[in-house]
Amino acid sequence: MYRLELVKRNVQEIVTEEELEELLNRKEVPCAYVGYEPSGKIHMGHVLTVNKLIDLQKAGFKVIVLLADVHAYLNRKGTLEEVRKIADYNRRCFVALGLDEKKTDFVYGSDYQFGAGYMLNVLKLSRAVTLNRARRSMDEVGRAMDDPTVSQMVYPLMQAVDIAMLKVDVAVGGIDQRKIHMLARENLKSIGFKTPVCIHTPILIGLDGTKMSSSKDNFISVDDTGEEIHRKFKKAYCKIGDLENNPILAILRYHIFPRYETVVIERPEKFGGNLIYTSYYEMENDFVAENVHPMDLKNAAAKYIDQILESVRNVLL
Repeated sequence: MYRLELVKRNVQEIVTEEELEELLNRKEVPCAYVGYEPSGKIHMGHVLTVNKLIDLQKAGFKVIVLLADVHAYLNRKGTLEEVRKIADYNRRCFVALGLDEKKTDFVYGSDYQFGAGYMLNVLKLSRAVTLNRARRSMDEVGRAMDDPTVSQMVYPLMQAVDIAMLKVDVAVGGIDQRKIHMLARENLKSIGFKTPVCIHTPILIGLDGTKMSSSKDNFISVDDTGEEIHRKFKKAYCKIGDLENNPILAILRYHIFPRYETVVIERPEKFGGNLIYTSYYEMENDFVAENVHPMDLKNAAAKYIDQILESVRNVLL
């Protein structure tokens, strides 16, 4: 697979593709980063951006993972000590999921974000960004944004300065990060830094077809047991004819097909025997044509996700 195709695979948006192509045509090794706010269990939504970082590594990018402990603290996710502990756990999960540790720089926000130079750039950016713009940029990622704290207004400014100070060419994140990334693109030049290319991955819906929520237990965590995975998938929403809100199809598309050259849907001979696919869209077409039953997809998805997460469970034991 060509480098550009690999970078573009399974992304929702690239801002801009022309800038990305220029970057890939340069002789220098490009650098990409994702910032993860340590805030509890890693689930398959997080793994979507990990998959993209793996694609970028295969495409020749240097990768930086920012374990954003200070951001989590500002977003009221716990004390600095608590979020640093969660950040350590997150790092172990990401490596177990397939990030090449030798090609990945793991950086803790608290290691550099208290420095005078960093804070001066945050203050410079605060003179260029309005309060309304800072608040709007946090709409999708902030906690309790009906009554935000001043710290939550500093949060997006810091995220923009992270892109500058870590000297990255590409900022990667879920589409919920778009407003913050656009703030960075539009304002970093005003304080003397380059404009990043931004790659946005989709947001996965929960297994019940609604927004992921810890209260609903409608997602797969990386430390779920095989039994828990099969139980959750058995109850998952997978309606024929609904491609847009189908979490099983999304998991197959974004998590399973990128990791396996062939995917086998196991079925008894009396129902036609096994189906073997080499591309997601072959399988989707069969699902639309009702040549494969939703329960067969659920069972296959559960089997492959269990295999993918086995390495993570082994690390966490």
